[in-house]
Amino acid sequence: MPDVLLGRHVPEPDRDCPLCPRLHEFIAAWREREPEWHNAPVPTFLPPEGAESVRFLVVGLAPGLRGANRTGRPFTGDYAGDLLYATLIRFGFARGRFEARPDDSLKLVGTAITNAVRCVPPENKPVGAEIATCRNFLVPTIASFPNLRAILALGSIGHQSTVRALGQRVAAMPFKHGGRYQAGPVTLFSSYHCSRYNTNTGVLTEDMFVKVFADIAEFLAE
Repeated sequence: MPDVLLGRHVPEPDRDCPLCPRLHEFIAAWREREPEWHNAPVPTFLPPEGAESVRFLVVGLAPGLRGANRTGRPFTGDYAGDLLYATLIRFGFARGRFEARPDDSLKLVGTAITNAVRCVPPENKPVGAEIATCRNFLVPTIASFPNLRAILALGSIGHQSTVRALGQRVAAMPFKHGGRYQAGPVTLFSSYHCSRYNTNTGVLTEDMFVKVFADIAEFLAE
């Protein structure tokens, strides 16, 4: 069901969305265990100016159990958000102070953040059917931004689902860190996911992540 966010209809799952039974049951169990947590599909994070101001969209994988699933805001409450929001602020895509809670002073600037899968999956691993089902929300979310120019997909799953949501073939746009593809009017960039695992193992360094954002900032300034 669509929610009205900042004056514009942006498609979001209902709080009790039953479309993915495994995820629905997982969230129900956590509602009993942690009734004060968000424990529901996590909505797209928009700038105060609304969807029409969005030129840049970040697509992650899914809410973290003790991150966005707890706080209700994408990439808020876990390590991945520390790196992501610091980098967004560095390049002017966000302002304020990120304090890992949804009522902090951080605001997005011409940018929106969403996930390929809106509900937290067990072990942070959604299955193919869940990814495909949640694309029913990703497709209209992308379409709701009339001035969108760039998308950054984090990780291979986020990248592949975004490619499909844009009506493109994954084989023609394979995932690679630092990748850049033209998909109609939108340019798709890709990066390794900014998870603690990837940064701890050296798969992704801060310099690598910053370089992707520098490329995006340069592109949007053209």
